[in-house]
Amino acid sequence: MKPVTIVSLLLVIVGFAAIRWANRSKTPRQTIRTLVGGLVSINGLVVLLALGMMILTLGNPLTVLAQTTTTAASSDPSMGAALATGLACIGAGIAVGISGAAAIGGITEKPEILGRSLIFVGLAEGIAIYGLIISFMILSR
Repeated sequence: MKPVTIVSLLLVIVGFAAIRWANRSKTPRQTIRTLVGGLVSINGLVVLLALGMMILTLGNPLTVLAQTTTTAASSDPSMGAALATGLACIGAGIAVGISGAAAIGGITEKPEILGRSLIFVGLAEGIAIYGLIISFMILSR
């Protein structure tokens, strides 16, 4: 059996156990509290299992991956494209969050500045598009 199958089977069993345990409580408030506690513990278990799988994978690399002689930068530009898009989208998300919150605050005080505030939010969204254009340029080489 594959380790992924075993982990999936264990998660299903733990989920059914949490549901069974939640049905034993008497009041709806107790049931909700028990379910939320069970979900938090299941999420913690999933995180621990993911960390364990990551440590096992990094500790025992595949022999095919360990024997490659070419560098990733010279043969595969997809990592650069992924970084360009990902970091641009993270920056755009931060910029839209800050400018959007400021725009909503300004619009509540002066509704006539709606157009100007939308321009600033649109400029912040443009950062993600620029990152996407750069990733297309990287991949087209």
